[in-house]
Amino acid sequence: MNRRHFLHTSAATLSGVAAAQTPSIPVIDTHIHLFDISRPQGVPWPPKNETVLYKTALPDRYRKLAAKHGIVGAIEVEASPWLEDNQWVLDVAATDKILVGTVGDVEPGTPDFRKNIERFHKNPLFRGIRYGNLWDRDGGRHDDLAAALKRREFVDDLKFLASVGLGLDSANPDTSLIRALLRSKDAVPNLRIVIDHLPKLEVPTEAAAKKAYIGDLHELAKRPEVFVKISAVLRRVNGKVPEDLGFYKGNLDEIWSIFGDDRVIFGSDWPNSELWGNYDSVFKIVHDYVASKPRAVQEKYFWRNSKPAYHWVKRDASQPA
Repeated sequence: MNRRHFLHTSAATLSGVAAAQTPSIPVIDTHIHLFDISRPQGVPWPPKNETVLYKTALPDRYRKLAAKHGIVGAIEVEASPWLEDNQWVLDVAATDKILVGTVGDVEPGTPDFRKNIERFHKNPLFRGIRYGNLWDRDGGRHDDLAAALKRREFVDDLKFLASVGLGLDSANPDTSLIRALLRSKDAVPNLRIVIDHLPKLEVPTEAAAKKAYIGDLHELAKRPEVFVKISAVLRRVNGKVPEDLGFYKGNLDEIWSIFGDDRVIFGSDWPNSELWGNYDSVFKIVHDYVASKPRAVQEKYFWRNSKPAYHWVKRDASQPA
């Protein structure tokens, strides 16, 4: 064996040993939805005519798709405005330790809000509520956060939510919702906020509107305990979903630069994500994006930041401390 071949072989061997000794990064998926279409009462979402999504989504199905990517825990995010579905999710979680938390649906500003929060919060897996561009309520009214903030009882309920250590997730972001989240944070400074799916927001093209939107993001980034999900990244363009990271990189770079390494978290949006691609495709894009960053930063994105964002509950030895 000549010297060059020996050195090449030795280097490859050492590289392989180093790779084998480097532990993989555990992943907490902070955004999955659960529902069972076989229930007698049915489900409010997804609709039956949405054939891609209208399939029972429970932890056993999720695990088969996600475990190979290092996912060791997941946080369920509401998929129903029905009050008792909060309990249904908690009952499902009781039987499967991959679920480390749930973000429920309890409407602030309603007479029984505090009673219902106290009821569900008795279970430590209940980690907060979701509100935003979401459900039609009261004869077609959207969950309009900007309008709701004008009601004292709504703000008082957000203060109660924060006082018991629970957080607020947003839903389906647009520029109006981002501004309303900023107002929410200023009205309730100790409210923990997670902005869901920010990469899917349609950034205004008009200069003044874009400047205002970016300004609101910078202001939110100045506030403590505001987190952003780098989730719902994939897009459909002219009937196709680009798989090239370069197509998404500019948008991700801008969000990351505003909020920084300590505020970004991973979420898959499964199974809603299947409208754009399978779990492998969803995970690959964000994995490839953070692969060039230091391992410590990757760990923050894939699990460490999710802990202060949700205060989730470790339930299995595979889940990081």
